[in-house]
Amino acid sequence: MPNNERIRVYELARELGLTNKELIALLEKEGIAVKSHSSSLDSEIANLIRDVIIAERQKAKAENVPKSLAKPAAQPAKSPEKTTANPSEQATPSPHPTLQKSAPPIKEQPKAGTEGATEAEDANTIKELHLKTPITVRDLAEGLGKKPNELITRLMTMNVFAAINQVIDEELVAKLCDFYGVRFVRVRRDKQANPQGDKKKEVSEPKSEHAVPRPPVVVFMGHVDHGKTSIQDYIRKTHVTQGEAGGITQHIGASVATVGKQTITFLDTPGHEAFTAMRARGANATDLAVLVVAADDGVMPQTIEAINHARAANVPIIVAMNKMDLPAANPDKVYLGLQQNGITPEEWGGTEAVIPVSAKTGKGIPDLLDRILLEAEMLELTADPTAPFEGLVIEAQMENGMGPTASVLVQNGTLRVGDVLICGQCYGKVKALIDSQGRRVARALPSTPIKIMGLSGVPEAGDKITVADDERSAKEMADEAAREARLGNVQVDRTVSLETLFENMGKEEKPNLSIILKTDVRGSLEAIVDSIAKIKSDKVTATVIHSGVGEITENDVVLAAASKAVILGFHVRSMPGVNKVAKQKGVEIRLYSIIYELLEQVEDAMRGRLTPEINDKLLGKAEIIQIFTNSKVGKICGCRVNEGLIRVNAKAKVYRDKELIYNGLISSLKHFKDDVHEVKSGLECGIKLDNFEDFEEHDIIEVYETVKVAPQL
Repeated sequence: MPNNERIRVYELARELGLTNKELIALLEKEGIAVKSHSSSLDSEIANLIRDVIIAERQKAKAENVPKSLAKPAAQPAKSPEKTTANPSEQATPSPHPTLQKSAPPIKEQPKAGTEGATEAEDANTIKELHLKTPITVRDLAEGLGKKPNELITRLMTMNVFAAINQVIDEELVAKLCDFYGVRFVRVRRDKQANPQGDKKKEVSEPKSEHAVPRPPVVVFMGHVDHGKTSIQDYIRKTHVTQGEAGGITQHIGASVATVGKQTITFLDTPGHEAFTAMRARGANATDLAVLVVAADDGVMPQTIEAINHARAANVPIIVAMNKMDLPAANPDKVYLGLQQNGITPEEWGGTEAVIPVSAKTGKGIPDLLDRILLEAEMLELTADPTAPFEGLVIEAQMENGMGPTASVLVQNGTLRVGDVLICGQCYGKVKALIDSQGRRVARALPSTPIKIMGLSGVPEAGDKITVADDERSAKEMADEAAREARLGNVQVDRTVSLETLFENMGKEEKPNLSIILKTDVRGSLEAIVDSIAKIKSDKVTATVIHSGVGEITENDVVLAAASKAVILGFHVRSMPGVNKVAKQKGVEIRLYSIIYELLEQVEDAMRGRLTPEINDKLLGKAEIIQIFTNSKVGKICGCRVNEGLIRVNAKAKVYRDKELIYNGLISSLKHFKDDVHEVKSGLECGIKLDNFEDFEEHDIIEVYETVKVAPQL
């Protein structure tokens, strides 16, 4: 390896057959400080660690050679005939492999890397070779019973130039073994060899003796339209984005992807700024956060917000730099934006991984999955399937034909059909469990997203959901939670001072837009209510007087008619009978599928509650230079137009020495003897003012029109 080449800790661990924690502990023992498994090492340190590992293996092998291996040295004197015929047949069966009967006894020259190796003999022929990594050329030669030079020559024919103590990768070892008619079997290292790693693991694992590894739960976060759902679509080969209105994820979705023999649970969160609470909830429910940043846009406002959520939840971050297939892709812009917000990429000497990907072509997606599994390995995630069920409500909704349903992430224990659950003010017995593929299943293990049917109502997103002893106790707990909630709503601070009372009496009451809001899921309801509350105005207010999950009903229409409110529906429908009642009562119902359209319409409706502003727009100015008297029409002003234009029927103001003396209309306008509609600057004209003749020469006539300006919030 060249002197200037560097290698990541996790790459070296993979090469040496160690876990990341084992290698980090070894580096610390050797006085080499590293921040994490993603830290980089120079080639000298990497070679030093390789030598240390090989030396430890050689020492361990020498100490573990059975005493029975020494017997063949003393046996030739007792039975020289057999020794002469075949010395190796005299030896006690050895754990070290050999392929040739004439191979020297292993006791004479113990080698590294073959600890725990075994041989399977059938008619004096070995079929399997069991070796632990790292494997050097010397180790493999000993295992195969070949001379190292023979292997080196064979490697040269494969365009591989290796020294006798050089570590060779497993794929190359397997090819060499195949050439010599042996099947290579990798022996995993004993994880108990690292007491420090075990100590750390005991802290992170549940105390239950039944704890087992669980799949990682990964949340995709980032700015709107940067490709969060598209990346997941490529991974799981589905098309969620096409089903989302406007290409925007409107509520949290969960799915399970299989990567080799492992699974990963993905949560998708919306990028629109209105869904802040949903993204925060998604970050708190997960083990890892994949921050999706478009390579052409860089770090955007919701990207920064997602970083803050992940930091607050203490979740490791992997950056997926998406849209690398675009000509406008600018990785340096992304790196700079990330560093300015506290994420230093590995490419710039930091510890956070930035993986270039393209959701369109799939390039880089395998690297992203490998990094997710690597980070998950470092976290040593476990759960106890035998423990009582605990979960987190990701989303909840009212569905036709199914009633209240809740999308839940199983965090510990096993959820089964028939379990009695309690979640805030809701309870119930599980009637059915539906997985991320829409199939009914009998149970759900930890880290599994599952939809539950059978609850008494729609729970709040983000609530904990647990198993109860029976339906009676669950109902009592739900009723108690409902009583506490009602008590909290009744206890309102009504303290009013005399000063504030007089202030309020002196103020005009603001116009108010009353809203009844119905949505398909609880998370969207929260997001829209919060967004409406954030619309600030000193002139008008918007109040959500009632909100709920489910379709629009006649009760909503009756309430809207009584309170003069509008009904807004998001991803819900209103039945024909409801629409008929709404028309009879004069209630307006508006349905939306994209959140920013709904919010824009709310702002427009709030402006509609305000009186338009009326402004005067100056059209032109004219100076009176002569006064004419007509027996039929009275006095006429002979004027010169100095600015703009003069228009008939326009409003006019007459100023004398800058003092307003008239405000009225231009009743007629003449250019010479012709009646005209308007006269432009530089021309002369005759002006007849409506019901005013008390003007003098050099008075100034200003002509203007009234313009209504839409009010601002």
